[in-house]
Amino acid sequence: MYSPPYNRLEDRAELLAFMRQNNFPVLVTGLGGALHASHLPAMVHEAGERLVIDMHMAHANPQWHEFFDEEVMVIFSGPHAYVSPRWYEDAERVPTWNYAAVHAYGIAKISSDPKAKAASQRHLIETLDPQWLPKHDALPPKYVAQMLDGIVNFTIAVTRLDTRWKLSQNRGRGEMELIAAALEKTGDAGDRALAALTRQHLVED
Repeated sequence: MYSPPYNRLEDRAELLAFMRQNNFPVLVTGLGGALHASHLPAMVHEAGERLVIDMHMAHANPQWHEFFDEEVMVIFSGPHAYVSPRWYEDAERVPTWNYAAVHAYGIAKISSDPKAKAASQRHLIETLDPQWLPKHDALPPKYVAQMLDGIVNFTIAVTRLDTRWKLSQNRGRGEMELIAAALEKTGDAGDRALAALTRQHLVED
């Protein structure tokens, strides 16, 4: 992903929080010149210095047959918005689009062990729907095993990352503040999230 140095995120804690918050990324694979993509839930955890992405897809989805030892890409997309020239101090400006995104790369490894698959799904529920967890734990084992047979669990140990926090840093602090103020006025939740991210990364004049 093209990303100038001033758009790259180096803060690991913020990066991890971003990936966990935007936890419905796109998995992209390419084999034999053909690209395939799936929108999938993801859990991200740390294993020492490395990030690991835990995902699953339907067994009927043919994409998992392409894993082998080929590198895959997982795209995490955050808030984004159109930026109007009306918001700038300088009249000679054109529109742009600001956003935050992470591309994570690694080798997908299928988890075949039934206990590991069950633990992965339980962790997903525990994180996203803890109130339902007791009912999940009370489900008949035979039914749970049948449901687990219908999915393919896999993990991706991240080997490299591309980040882009495109927040008009090259325009200076003053114009970043004007953009954030305009985004806050739209009333859109995504615009407000981008405004908050912009204010978090205001550059020094």
